[in-house]
Formats: sequence, structure tokens, C-alpha cells
Amino acid sequence: MGILHVENLTKIYGKGEGLVRALDGVSFDVQKGEFVAVMGASGSGKSTLMHLIGGVDRPTSGSVTVDGNDVCALNESQLAIFRRRNIGIIYQFYNLIPTLTAEENISLPRLLDSRKPDEEKLRAILGTIGLSDRAKHLPSQLSGGQQQRVSIGRALINDPAVILADEPTGNLDSKSSREVIELLKLSNRRFRQTLIVITHDEKIALQADRVITLSDGKIVRDEAVRL
Repeated sequence: MGILHVENLTKIYGKGEGLVRALDGVSFDVQKGEFVAVMGASGSGKSTLMHLIGGVDRPTSGSVTVDGNDVCALNESQLAIFRRRNIGIIYQFYNLIPTLTAEENISLPRLLDSRKPDEEKLRAILGTIGLSDRAKHLPSQLSGGQQQRVSIGRALINDPAVILADEPTGNLDSKSSREVIELLKLSNRRFRQTLIVITHDEKIALQADRVITLSDGKIVRDEAVRL
């Protein structure tokens, strides 16, 4: 079993004629340090899969195990703590706190967990994401690409077991998109960070170690990338 084990994961919304099977018996493993891209058309189940892995939603059936922990067995308070410590999530629209500086936004998961900021790790992350000179800036003083770099730093601060990125370049121009993907690849190599990226962009997917393709809630392809 890898750092992530997904077994027979199913998610059903609604009933009767309105029933939607968003995920239908999805199973796969991800090894520590692996970079996996998840692709599929709109409505294929990509975002549902991410929400279930991240503990944001509960499956109808099946299980998600992250670093040996059964995510589906945790209650809401246990799940909140587990997410902060073990899952880093990067959203398309950054989700930064507008009144906090870049370094405060990055440190937020530790502060919410009642832990002191790790100044050495914070400096290292700011250097890695290229924002050492923007540490005291508010989100409104940063470009879109810089804000996404802050959200990547926030995802890295707690050394999570898995980082989930949901269309992380969907709101960026092409130059910023390239920079963000290079940064994610750097974190994957430098910190041996397990990375799962939800994307519709084949160019991004082909930079991963492996591509899982969903259609109608099922895995239709799961293959290594050969460059």
C-alpha cells in the first residue's frame, strides 16, 4: 500500500431520476514522492475525487487511506486536525486571507493547529517559492501568480503526506502557469512531496510521473508518462 490508497470509492448524489453517480468504484494507489495527474472532461468526477481524498466530502461507499490513516473513519473534529497536518490543498482561486501577509498566510495551518511558526521552514519556503522579498505583502499587493505561490507555500508548511492541487493554473496566464507548475515539480523533487494535480491541460499532465484519466466517474486509463 502506498502513501495514498483509494479502494472502490463511490459517491452518489440525489435519488431516483435525479441520481448522479459522480464516482463509481474507483481504486488506485499512489506511492510516496509520486507526481500524479488526474484528467477528465467536465463532470468526469475529478473534483469529487479530490474532495473525497482531502476529507472535504464523505464517500457513499469505499475508503481513502492516507499515510496509514482511514480518512473516512474520522469524525469531523478529527478530520479537521488530520487535514491541517496531512493534506495540503491548492485551489484554483488561491483562497488566501486578504488581511494577512504572504508569510502569515503560509503559516496559517500551523497557527490554526496551535503550533508556533517554524521560522526556519518559513524562510526556506519563501526562498523556494521566490517570495522572500514579498513576505510582508498582502494578497492585494501580489500578482495572481505570486498569490498562487503563497498558496503552494501554505500547502507545504506542515510537510503534508499528500498535496492536492485542483486546476492550480486555471486562473493564471501562460507565463505564470509555467512558473507554478515548475514550482510544484520543484517541491516534488526537493521535498519528495507526493503531488496529485487535477487538470484538464494535457501539457501539464505530461509533466507528471503518471496520468489517471476519469470518465463518467470511472478510471478509463492509468498509465506512466514516458518522455
